[in-house]
Amino acid sequence: MTDRTTTGDPHDGATPRSESHSSESPSSESRGSESHDEGSRGAGLPLFGPGSQFHEFFDDPRWALAVVRATVLEAAHPQVGAALMDSSTFVTHPWRRLRNTLLSLQRMFGAEEDVRQREAARLNRLHARLNGVDERNRPYDALDPGARAWVVATLFESTVTMCRLSGQPLEQATMERLYTEFRAFHAALGDESGQLPATLREFWPYYDRVVEEELENTEALRIILYRLFDHLPAPPLLGKLPTLWAAGRALAGPVVGAITVASLPESFRRRAGLPEIPGAQTLTQGAYLTVGLARFLPDGWLHARAVSDLLSLSPDSDDPRARTLAALGERMKRAGALLRLITPLADPADPADPADPAEDGGPARRTAEEFFDEVLDQTGDGYLDWPDLAAMAREISGRLDLDEPEETRLYDAYADWWRELQAALDGDGDGRVGRHEYAAAVPSLAGPALIRVAEVLFDVTDADGDRSIDADEYRALFRSAFRREMADADGTYSRGAFVQDFLSFMSGRRRSTDYDPLLAEA
Repeated sequence: MTDRTTTGDPHDGATPRSESHSSESPSSESRGSESHDEGSRGAGLPLFGPGSQFHEFFDDPRWALAVVRATVLEAAHPQVGAALMDSSTFVTHPWRRLRNTLLSLQRMFGAEEDVRQREAARLNRLHARLNGVDERNRPYDALDPGARAWVVATLFESTVTMCRLSGQPLEQATMERLYTEFRAFHAALGDESGQLPATLREFWPYYDRVVEEELENTEALRIILYRLFDHLPAPPLLGKLPTLWAAGRALAGPVVGAITVASLPESFRRRAGLPEIPGAQTLTQGAYLTVGLARFLPDGWLHARAVSDLLSLSPDSDDPRARTLAALGERMKRAGALLRLITPLADPADPADPADPAEDGGPARRTAEEFFDEVLDQTGDGYLDWPDLAAMAREISGRLDLDEPEETRLYDAYADWWRELQAALDGDGDGRVGRHEYAAAVPSLAGPALIRVAEVLFDVTDADGDRSIDADEYRALFRSAFRREMADADGTYSRGAFVQDFLSFMSGRRRSTDYDPLLAEA
């Protein structure tokens, strides 16, 4: 198979395309000339779990770039882009979303059928709650069959592109086997079989049609390309190293944005008015090739799930890795302070560090406005409304892996809380609560509905139903929801004490080492 890395086309195929036509979309014949059904290839090989083609790619470091590219193509679909803008936390909590995405893919492509069915049911319940109208008053629905098929298509096609841009295009049989696995993933979600073409040969015309006829320069796409990369918040573990993070982001952000744009289908780039940066194609190929070299590190050094879990660790976590990085951060702070002492330049007064402990030795204080931005405004649009509380319910449900009855109870409790908040805080009647409206009436947060939210959490933690949380249940809660080990947990936790602690976090002005990792950290 000839490598066509000099062209802007994202596909790989069995026959080369002349460079004089590099801006044209290749025909389906150029992507796979075999006419027999690819389902006959790789007979007996597993579709999921170890031995599958996807399993070989999951921990490939190049796949990080491929997932970013796939996310941009998803966001360009009007249905997906509208759902992202209205309900997603990808702007304010990108690292959390990344971890959840990787965990979901791991469950769906794993070897255990019962885990796959459970995850598919959870995803379908989640998507059933995402619907509305976009900025042009067009209806959108996350269960739309065409949109769901497009999400799967972008993951497959971006994986193919990843290999081509790395100078290692997939062989036709490998590509067909991978496509069969993605179609099996799509089928496991319960979607209509006709939405994704039956064969790889038929896939490429389908892909070109969606790119040409359906993709748009959506607001979600623009935010990812022009805001998210440049203002990406630090992952929780690096939150106390803002200078180091800002320096790395200033260098890496524009590069990731440029190579992502350069790897998109050329016809869509032109139609969407995305910038053509000189040398971006060479930079893109070099980036994929360089990142791909990490595959030759010793086994166990790079695992996608392990890396995302590490980045998601709270600085206050009991994990030894978090303690090591925290110690490094303290040394860097001391070095910075020493540098300021010997530097003749004036040191501007720094604002109060929100991470500093309170004077009484308790948890650090924070203002109502800070709490609004860090905890309540989950979607990052500057207002509190139902999608923000739904995002809280979605995150808690996913972390605790709740079954349908408990998940529905939690969503219903949050919905009741939203109605209480609207009645108490929506002074101008615009259907949402602004930062100042919240700050002026913060005591109204702790109403009966919020108590019901806490009681649902208590009930799912109280595994043996004895109306108290023992040490083992308490440790299980923190291990699942907060990714922290509570080795010193002892005694029991009563319903009243649990509810009081949750209410204190949701309506108080102090930071919480218990709940911040769940709802406040990126």
